[in-house]
Amino acid sequence: MAPTRGWAPGARAIPPGARPARRWTTMGLIQRTGRRVLARLPAEVACVRAARALACCVLAAAAASARLIQLPPGVMEIASPIEVTGSGVEVRGEGTVLRAAHGFRGRALVECRGCTGALFRGFTVDGNRAALEVRAGLAPYDVPFARFTANNGILLDDAREVRIEGVRFREIAGFAVLASRSRDITIREVAVADSGSRNSRGRNNTTGGILLEEGTANFRVEGCRFENIRGNAVWTHSLYTSPRNRAGVIADNRFQRIGRDAIQVGHATEVRVERNEGSEIGYPAEVVDTEGQATPVAIDTAGNTDRSVYASNRFSQINGKCIDLDGFHHGEVRGNVCSDVSGYGIVMNNSNPDMRPEGVRIEGNEIRRARYGGIFVVGSGNTIARNRLLDLNQARCDDCGYPADEPGMLRSGIYLGRRAERPAPARGNVVEANEITGYRMAARCVGRAPGIGAADNTVRGNRCRNGGPDNK
Repeated sequence: MAPTRGWAPGARAIPPGARPARRWTTMGLIQRTGRRVLARLPAEVACVRAARALACCVLAAAAASARLIQLPPGVMEIASPIEVTGSGVEVRGEGTVLRAAHGFRGRALVECRGCTGALFRGFTVDGNRAALEVRAGLAPYDVPFARFTANNGILLDDAREVRIEGVRFREIAGFAVLASRSRDITIREVAVADSGSRNSRGRNNTTGGILLEEGTANFRVEGCRFENIRGNAVWTHSLYTSPRNRAGVIADNRFQRIGRDAIQVGHATEVRVERNEGSEIGYPAEVVDTEGQATPVAIDTAGNTDRSVYASNRFSQINGKCIDLDGFHHGEVRGNVCSDVSGYGIVMNNSNPDMRPEGVRIEGNEIRRARYGGIFVVGSGNTIARNRLLDLNQARCDDCGYPADEPGMLRSGIYLGRRAERPAPARGNVVEANEITGYRMAARCVGRAPGIGAADNTVRGNRCRNGGPDNK
């Protein structure tokens, strides 16, 4: 069905000299195949060519089957969501910008609830963050973000076999993409910039990037670019009572100037994080949620996360930690490189009560110029081998005083701890063939917490030496 040309009733006149890219009538579009609704565009859609030139427009499916929604060139300003339902719908742009109006109301500019086989390709989503940002904290512990956060870019809820390819997101107040309770989701070669909101203190509230939550499975986030994101750039998350996210790949993405975590794998299993690169993680400093103790991390972990691999990732200029393994067990961390780290290098932790920090292989990683130590170890059955931990203890800690009864924690190259969030003495681990340099590392190469004996772990073949301008 081709759109009828002409101005819609109630559309404002075009100022002299202004010519819209195209003119369309308004119908409050409903695309149908038989009796099935495939996509619904709000009647408030407007095509904008000049600053004051508004023309209401509605799109018709280009294909006879009504499964292709071809967006026209130009700016389309919308005040309520575009809804995609049914099976096999493609929404394709051609120099199109979907822009949220000042009065936009909805969970996302594009909503795909219960849809199957949808494809979104080749358009830009402008969230109009300056007008729509809401100063709010995180969702309550028992509320999914899909029910809490408004003004997202694309929302996938209970969706299947959806692809988002070559879409650009900018100035999004919520999440660029929020996938909840979905499966077989591919997000490839998208760009997200200048997005995310703040809480009442002006700190980030996790928003701005891509969130996969509530048991989303078989997902891929590949070849994407993230720049100037206030919150997390790529994040998996589920409520404690919900299914874990499962079988995902986060690979070959690029990150620049991220306010919280570049990547966080939360409450998940079988996730591979590979070949990602980034810099300026935890910047700008004024948006870091210091009151919430949300230390920025290049690759973070949360919840109960197992059977996962973090490999061959490279990050620099990190205002926090390189890799946090809070909840990570029975998995691999290998071949990663982090430089200029303002905190610790790699840290194991055990906040989730359903896991124990066991069966982790931390091998072949390189940490350069960390402010404190290289690797913090708790639990048992872990292997710490062939890592290069260079120019450590940039703070030159002798007695940094945290915690008071464990003075070696921050100043050791590798530290065998007695507890993290919960007690988990480092026993039965193998620490071997690591290279460790930095301030007084010849004597502080592998440190032990009080109560951890020399025979509790196998420590062998590590090469340790002092480093620094005064060779201390």
